[in-house]
Amino acid sequence: MGRGRQKAKHTKIARELKSYSPSVNYSALERELGHPENEDQYVDKWADQYADEDEDELEKA
Repeated sequence: MGRGRQKAKHTKIARELKSYSPSVNYSALERELGHPENEDQYVDKWADQYADEDEDELEKA
């Protein structure tokens, strides 16, 4: 395959990718990723599983 034919093929693929715009269902994507809609984003859901370092030091003293 010559350089001209190879370049033409790459140009064709680049044009197809440039004009490609898929439709995305963002609500389905959000459900799939597991982010609940009404969960408070600032609440630390793992806070109860681990003791704070300050509490550990107080217990040792």
